[in-house]
Amino acid sequence: YAFRVTRNNDLEVDDDGAEDLLEALEETIRKRRFSPAVRLEVEDEMPEEILDLLVRELQVQPSAMQRLPAPLNLAGLMDLYAIDRPDLKDVPFQAVTAPPLSQNDGQLPDMFGVLQSGDLLVQHPYESFAGSTQLFIEQAAADPQVLAIKQTLYRTAVESPIVDALVRAAAAGKQVVVLVEIQARFDEQRNIGWARLLEQAGCHVVYGVVGLKTHAKLCLVVREESGRIRRYVHAGTGNYNPATARAYEDVGLFTSDERLGAEVSSLFNYLTGYSRHPQYQRLVVAPHAMRHRLIELIEREARHAENGEPGLIRIKVNNLIDEAVIEALYAASQQGVRVELIVRAICALRPGIAGLSDLIAVRSILGRFLEHSRVFSFRNAGREEVYIGSADLMHRNLDRRVETLIRVDDEAARLRLSSLLDLAMRANEGVWTLGPGGSWSCLKANPSEPRIDMQRELMRHASARA
Repeated sequence: YAFRVTRNNDLEVDDDGAEDLLEALEETIRKRRFSPAVRLEVEDEMPEEILDLLVRELQVQPSAMQRLPAPLNLAGLMDLYAIDRPDLKDVPFQAVTAPPLSQNDGQLPDMFGVLQSGDLLVQHPYESFAGSTQLFIEQAAADPQVLAIKQTLYRTAVESPIVDALVRAAAAGKQVVVLVEIQARFDEQRNIGWARLLEQAGCHVVYGVVGLKTHAKLCLVVREESGRIRRYVHAGTGNYNPATARAYEDVGLFTSDERLGAEVSSLFNYLTGYSRHPQYQRLVVAPHAMRHRLIELIEREARHAENGEPGLIRIKVNNLIDEAVIEALYAASQQGVRVELIVRAICALRPGIAGLSDLIAVRSILGRFLEHSRVFSFRNAGREEVYIGSADLMHRNLDRRVETLIRVDDEAARLRLSSLLDLAMRANEGVWTLGPGGSWSCLKANPSEPRIDMQRELMRHASARA
């Protein structure tokens, strides 16, 4: 009889007291396979005497045991996908190059020249990671005018062109600072390896703030131009990982905005221990201010609604659990603000309850790509503000991680993000809606309405732009 054991995978490392954090973490990883069992799943037909033996020997609480009629290891279904039947699979999609970054007569564009003309927003996997984010870091590594590269790494690929570029940059004599999160769950061992490789290459590797995971997705390039310093920033919602960039939907903003560049530089100085925590204008940082700022923005929208302005809040995240944010959204709904939430996974908010959340709608988009971007939009009496960033609305993101949101000021980028949220709410295929009782149901499109699949539309739009 088949059974499956889930063990506690939280790693408890004293990152303040450990003399060698890497060695302490590696020792904890080695002990992981012997950590306490927190769940036992068994076949429905397993006899009671065998089940009792497993529960006793594994020391599992009876409440943590589940009998399942379905196969226990759904990963085995990937063998079915390996069968050569293209007629049963999605038509292959090739990411396009964002138009400003297209080759001209076979020559790669100068990323810094492009960004001197204005901000650039890209959306993966519709637009190429290799032709945008990876290109940005690779060109920075090779450019003799670049003085420094500062980068966060939470997860990256087994063979990482990002790490390779940072190693080349250090070899070329540039200052390279890499904030490696060595406690990224299940990627700890890989990240320890990257940290050691980067240190050996001459990079300044830091592990972040004591007691906090660094989940922010930021890259800062410092370049000398005509005798002055200019900063270039990439801020994204997804990891610097070309493998997941082919399957995860994420957005990233490239900019040479002086204020934002200075704020990101200040944040890196804080994370590497060179300064105290600064104040920000375009940057919102957790755990210091993100929950507070988001609630301020929600309450501002409620005040606009009270003054007769149409109130609208739109949020796209992976998870929504934080009670304080949920209470603020409930209050905004009661004051006349329409709230549209696109939540991929866990949502503790209950929409459509009379007197509590009448004006709140929650939906989830499921398709061939995993919806991963975090986008926050506030109508703000017609002066829409849009933010993108790394944080979901969970305690761990808002209290126990370094996260960032970036206010998107470039009009073209802001309008594109607003259109993305419009499309998410218009879509009627691959959509699940959350009811007042907490149950999800598949949205059935009206036969008289045109069918709108959000991901197919985005693929079509990307191909048309290219």
